[in-house]
This record gives sequence, C-alpha cells and structure tokens, in this order.
Amino acid sequence: MNRIKELFSRKKEKILSVYFTAGYPNLHDTGLVIQALTKAGTDMIEIGMPYSDPLADGPVIQHSSTIALKNGMNMRLLFQQLKDLKSLSDDLPPLILMGYLNPVLQFGFEKFCRDASGCGISGLILPDLPFREYEKDYKGIMEKYNLKFIFLITPDTSEERIRKMDNLSDAFIYAVSSSSVTGRVTDEDRKESYFKRLRDMKLKNPVLVGFGVRDKRTFEHPCKYLNGAIVGTAFIQKLDQGGNIEKIAQEFEQSLR
Repeated sequence: MNRIKELFSRKKEKILSVYFTAGYPNLHDTGLVIQALTKAGTDMIEIGMPYSDPLADGPVIQHSSTIALKNGMNMRLLFQQLKDLKSLSDDLPPLILMGYLNPVLQFGFEKFCRDASGCGISGLILPDLPFREYEKDYKGIMEKYNLKFIFLITPDTSEERIRKMDNLSDAFIYAVSSSSVTGRVTDEDRKESYFKRLRDMKLKNPVLVGFGVRDKRTFEHPCKYLNGAIVGTAFIQKLDQGGNIEKIAQEFEQSLR
C-alpha cells in the first residue's frame, strides 16, 4: 500500500506534515533532517525541490531554495540522497516531493516518477501543473509508479472544482489557507469559514491545511475542522538558527503538539 494511504487509514486527525528544502541548510543535510523529523514523530514529510523561481513560496522558503541551489543541490543528487537514506532505513513516514513542473519536465516526467518511486517517495506536489493536463497527460504515469498526486485548493476555489479534484484524487487535498504565498498571516475569521466549508463538504479524501501554520495555536485551529496541517516556513526558520538538527526537530514537534 502507498504510505500516504496507509497513514490515513490508521490516523484521521491532528496529522502533522513538515516541509523543508532539500540541501538546506547544508548540501548533505537532507537525510539528517528526514531522520530527525522521523525520530521526532512527524506523520509525513514534504521535501522541497529547490527551484530558481518558486512562485508559491514566501521569502523564507525562497531564501532556503536559493541557498540550496548555491550549495549544489540538484535533482540527481536529491534522488541519490534519498536512495542512500532508504538503504539505511525503510521505516520512514510518507515522503512527498514538492516542486515545480519545469525542472521535472527537463528531467523527464516518467524518469522522474520512476526514480522518485524507487527511492521511497509516495507523492508529488506540483502547484503549477494544471488540473486538466495532469488528468490527460500525467495521471497514468504516476499510477504506474504508485505515486499520489496532491491537489492544492484555495479559499477561492469553487465547490465544483474541489469536488472534481476530490473525485480524481486518492491521497489528500492540500488546502492553502489563503490566496497569498507561504508564511503569510491572513484573516482568522475568513480561515475559519473556509475550514468549516471544507468540513461540511464531506470530501472523500482527507484535507490538510498549509500556509500560515507556525505554532501550536495555528496548528490546532485547522485540526478542529479538518485532518491536520502542513508546516514549512516556521520549521525552516528554526533550521536557520543553527544547532543540532535532531534537537531542533524534537523541540519543534513538541511545540506544535
């Protein structure tokens, strides 16, 4: 069973997914961060593939991506790091790659899916891959390699479109909490209305909330209505401060739970 499916089959609430940028703070920290988050009890890990023009990301994640690229991170090295990690331990939470379509197409979409699956990746987030193109050109390839595609929705996404994505997906829905970029604070009342609307739609897939989740309060708020949340900017800010990665991950996890 795909590990994303396995996670949601046994856990329905307060799911924590943590995002970090591969190759940051240092080029060979990727495996160390994954191991540290795993030991800390993180339910799912989202690995950012550094890109020179990350349009959906706020300044903190953009900065981490810039540094990772300067460090020498690239797709082939990332896959090698993940392959090395998989050889050390197969007891990892679901791993998801998040990035942008152009580098994946340059790598070769099917080759990318084959290599990702081979090194333990369970899912893929590509915010700039149009819904219709995914359905027409890429869905079959991802299914061939047992990879789940995660759709993003915003408060402005229509109910009709959300239901189409829900019907096409068999992983989870990533509910962006605002129409802004990652790391921004938005109106709490509008968020609550959005979370309630999604809850009341009774979608077949779990829903995790991302963007603006940074501490215990902002983690627990969406968890009152939906299945969990995704944290990125706040964790990268902790990594920015330096120190022992395992301790950082442990303290960060405890601060949210």
